[in-house]
Amino acid sequence: MHELGVVFHIIDDLTEVGRENEIKKVHSVTIQLGEVSGVVPGYLTDAWKWAANRTELFKDSELIVENLPATTYCEDCKAEYETVKYGRTCPNCGSKKTYLLKGNEFMIKEISAT
Repeated sequence: MHELGVVFHIIDDLTEVGRENEIKKVHSVTIQLGEVSGVVPGYLTDAWKWAANRTELFKDSELIVENLPATTYCEDCKAEYETVKYGRTCPNCGSKKTYLLKGNEFMIKEISAT
């Protein structure tokens, strides 16, 4: 489960931010997670609960996951379509000259802290 490693990375980064900004307590962290990022949201939140409660800065904090849908672009017909539903083949023209526009993101969006 690589989600635990991801959580440790987030906690390490935010611990540094907290130190630089004299943050005493993190209440919540909002993450934007792309639909095809390879990270399982449920595993991520379970790993967060386990890891966050081992530090005073993050103890009892909430991880909020915002899912971002994956969208693919077709170079031939210029259409955008749902990646998960149709894969790499454009449902409009059948072309395989496509690429992922969005949906692979993993970003820290917001931190609520005191």
